[in-house]
Amino acid sequence: MTKQPLLTRPRFPAPLRWLLPIVLVLFFLAILIWLPWQARQMESSERQEQLIADTLWVEQTIRFQMGRHEEDVRSLANEILSGQLQDRKLHVRMESMLKIGPELKRLMWVTPEGKVIASSDAVLPVLAGLSPGSLAAAERAVRSHNPVYSQPDAESRNPAGAPGAVTMDYHYPLFRGADYIGSLVATYQLSTILEEMVPWWFAQDNQITLLDRDDKVLARRTAAGPGHGVYTHKRGLDLPGASITLMTDSVKSEPKLLPNLLVGSVIALSLGLLWSLLALWGHISRRLAAENALRQQMAFRTAMENSLVTGLRARDLEGRITYVNPAFCQMVGYPEEELVGRSPPMPYWAPEVMAEYQHRLANVLAGTVTPQFETIFQRPDGTRIPVLIFEAPLVDNEGRHTGWMGSILDISDRKRIEELNREHQEKLQASARLATMGEIASMLAHELNQPLAAISSYTTGALNVLTRAGGNGQSVDAGMLKPALEQAGAQARRAGQIIRSVHEFVKKREAERQDVAVASMLDSIRALIELQAHQHQVSLQTAIPPTLPLVRADRMMIEQVLLNLTRNGIEAMANLPPSRRVLRVEAERDAASGMVAVSVIDQGHGIPAEVAERLFSPFFSTKAEGMGMGLNICRTAIEFHGGTLTHRDNPQGGTIFTFTLPASGANA
Repeated sequence: MTKQPLLTRPRFPAPLRWLLPIVLVLFFLAILIWLPWQARQMESSERQEQLIADTLWVEQTIRFQMGRHEEDVRSLANEILSGQLQDRKLHVRMESMLKIGPELKRLMWVTPEGKVIASSDAVLPVLAGLSPGSLAAAERAVRSHNPVYSQPDAESRNPAGAPGAVTMDYHYPLFRGADYIGSLVATYQLSTILEEMVPWWFAQDNQITLLDRDDKVLARRTAAGPGHGVYTHKRGLDLPGASITLMTDSVKSEPKLLPNLLVGSVIALSLGLLWSLLALWGHISRRLAAENALRQQMAFRTAMENSLVTGLRARDLEGRITYVNPAFCQMVGYPEEELVGRSPPMPYWAPEVMAEYQHRLANVLAGTVTPQFETIFQRPDGTRIPVLIFEAPLVDNEGRHTGWMGSILDISDRKRIEELNREHQEKLQASARLATMGEIASMLAHELNQPLAAISSYTTGALNVLTRAGGNGQSVDAGMLKPALEQAGAQARRAGQIIRSVHEFVKKREAERQDVAVASMLDSIRALIELQAHQHQVSLQTAIPPTLPLVRADRMMIEQVLLNLTRNGIEAMANLPPSRRVLRVEAERDAASGMVAVSVIDQGHGIPAEVAERLFSPFFSTKAEGMGMGLNICRTAIEFHGGTLTHRDNPQGGTIFTFTLPASGANA
């Protein structure tokens, strides 16, 4: 029996067994070397950043304190100009300001000629004794009417040459009206500014220096010795008129590179491992919290979407549906699984508007979309529902356009309400027409009485001729009866025309827009207009060009508007002399808008301003027996056609009412 070899574990090649530990050791040594160097760099950066932050704080402290002095000088100037401080009180006030601010060495009120009116000094000098730089600053302050600091001169020191004697003046010009009466001059000693305004703890770690525009030393504070030039920072003081830089130089040297390298490395690696474990634990906690928050947000979003009555639909750039909410599914009657991922044409598109859908989809794919439009959806049972759609672009978190989001509203109820309002408006217009007929009933009876009386007279005369001829046994000459019968027929046609006009005006019919001529509509109601005009002895004139285009309008509504406006114009001229009772109806093409404008012009009493504000309000009327609905109905009818109804004063007296109607497409 052959002995089987024992199974042994695979062994790595010798070079690989040595290479891996060496790499790990080198990596560990590299970390041990890199960590102290990185720590040194970080410490150096932190020191520099701390110095910058402290310098900024000191600069703001100095500027804040000097701003307080500026406010005190401004307050002192206001009291001087108001006459509240004089002589002794002014001197006492200046001394108190110096006690509050030790960095202030002197306060003076100097005249334009350089003489000192008041000073904080015990002995009042005759002349201010200002330096050339201070005099130049005073001139700048006077020209600009604003306070200005003088530029300190690094060379202007005391006889011993000490930089601590450098001063700077603050000039505040005094103006009484437009007259310059002098300046308030506040003198700062720069070395005292550093001594009083720089905190002691900052001075213990840094050398603080004030430099001029040429980097010459103006003042310096070295409480802890000179700086080493390792950590420095410059910050300009924001002083109007003066260019002064605050420079800080830390007394600290660069950090040591290898302080307790091994211990520090072990501690650093241990802290790094602990930090890694804490970071991993924190990451896991944050991830669990984020997942929990995401689940809550999804639950909240689902509940919110399920409670919405507005349909939501998302599509990609190719028109494919990527998302729908339950309200949209309920609206169109299709489940979500049949809609998501579906490409056009959609199952809820109605056949009669398929071309509109395709055209709008082409615009969407081209990058343009109508933000709001109305259309029709069709449910599986064939029911049509009118909807209002709002489209907006979908943008991802990187700002890329990925599709379109649509909000869909079912406007069936709104359409029903609009239909009810339309029917109510038609009933209101019919009532207005009947009311109008009631008002002109007496005139109608009088007008019909004339042709009926004439018919009776002509027929009676014809019967008399026939009777006499029969009694005498003579034949009747047809030529004798013909004129009478023609006149009777003409009067009968006249009465019939009046009755037909009334019938056409008051009969109820559906609103129907058609291409109609303005002159034709006016001729249809001319008999009714002339009835009222004849009663009030008003002359009717028309000016309608034969080339006027047709208008797209409902004939019945516009005839009612014309009848109401002409009746108002006739009644407005009731108290005028008969020679001025002229009612004119004009029509023309508006070149700017392309619409047809019709004007009804009277020469009546006009419309007062207080009446004009409420002229078109419902139930407002200037007539004792009026309902106040005539002009309101007229304006509603014109706006229904897309036009406007306005009025203006007639230069010859009276009022001009003008309404516009769209020209028909064939003649526009």
